[in-house]
Amino acid sequence: MTDKKLIFGEPEYQIDSIDNADVIVLPICYEYAPSYGKGSQDGPIHILTASEQLEFIDEETLFNIGSLKFFTLPLFYPNQPPPQAMDEIYNRACELLNLTQFMLALGGDHSITYGLVKAASQVYTNLSVLQIDAHLDLRNQWNGSPYNHACVMRRIIEDVDLPITQVGIRSITQEEFQFLRQNQMYPIFAHDLDNDQWIDTIINQLSNNVYLTVDLDGLDPSVIPGTGTPEPGGLTYRQLINLIKSVSQYKRIVASDINELCKIPHTQVSEYTAARIASKILVYRFSCHSAHP
Repeated sequence: MTDKKLIFGEPEYQIDSIDNADVIVLPICYEYAPSYGKGSQDGPIHILTASEQLEFIDEETLFNIGSLKFFTLPLFYPNQPPPQAMDEIYNRACELLNLTQFMLALGGDHSITYGLVKAASQVYTNLSVLQIDAHLDLRNQWNGSPYNHACVMRRIIEDVDLPITQVGIRSITQEEFQFLRQNQMYPIFAHDLDNDQWIDTIINQLSNNVYLTVDLDGLDPSVIPGTGTPEPGGLTYRQLINLIKSVSQYKRIVASDINELCKIPHTQVSEYTAARIASKILVYRFSCHSAHP
């Protein structure tokens, strides 16, 4: 917890009225029964703090992110029992998404995505979910809850009834393997990234409206070492950015979250990289000609 008012980027990019914002930033400080490393509850604090160091002219597009109007909400601490927390996140996201601006949520563990996607499904038709992750997150229950971060995508499939495209997968349980086969699901595994056609395959799987969820362990630990369940062999930073760019050119990213940051003391590389990924999502969302802002 911090007494400092946290915002995304520099103060001059913030506006006082949420109704006039282009981007609404929702920091969700929530972690429940983590599988391995702890600390994701404070992830939004560290990402927002790191975002103060961002230069807002994008080097590739020369798009000025500072031309966007930001409204950063106060830190949101859902109650700990998972069903209640999911309802609180869902209700808050519904309020924000109904304002029709772009919502960027910062977690928190990956369980937050359930409430966010459920809310997005109430606002947007023809919606699919693009998941960047080392793990399938398709367990039916884990650590005593069906709403654990290891179950989030299964809840989205079974409870929200949305198609998902999973990218960067390299950790699978027997239960999840059986679920894949029963449901004829074909994730983009980490070794598939060696194929030049992997981005085209993803775009062809997605519907016109896309919810993007970025579990930071989807990237290789050499890029993001600060995450609770690191797995070797993940996406490079450039692979992720190229994917986000390509999806933005052909589809409409309607909302996004970044989750599972666990700060490592005495280094800022993970949280700064997460903040830079957030800025790149905004660059392509608002600059690509087919993004339909």
